[in-house]
Amino acid sequence: MSVPAQINKATHAKPDPNKKVQVVEASCGKCKLGLPGKSCQLAVRIGENAYYVDGASIDDFGDAHAHDGFCNSIRKAEVQGEVVNDQFKVTYFKLLPEAKKSKEKKNN
Repeated sequence: MSVPAQINKATHAKPDPNKKVQVVEASCGKCKLGLPGKSCQLAVRIGENAYYVDGASIDDFGDAHAHDGFCNSIRKAEVQGEVVNDQFKVTYFKLLPEAKKSKEKKNN
């Protein structure tokens, strides 16, 4: 008998059309956003403030310690939610594709 993995609702949800979708920076709070902590956890930076995320996990997006993982890069994400007790309670979280880096500049 196999047990299905727990599905994270925020990462599989559709945005609420009645609420604002924000584009934020997402990364590891400890490694990249300067938040206190003893372990790697997903966090978002909204304006000048960073918050650990409640409702989505750093492991929902692959290996956090890979070269392109959250402990080594800061990515853009679309989110909905609210800050409650210094945590971002997320109801919708969509990681945006990384911008492609141009290998060479065009000469005109």
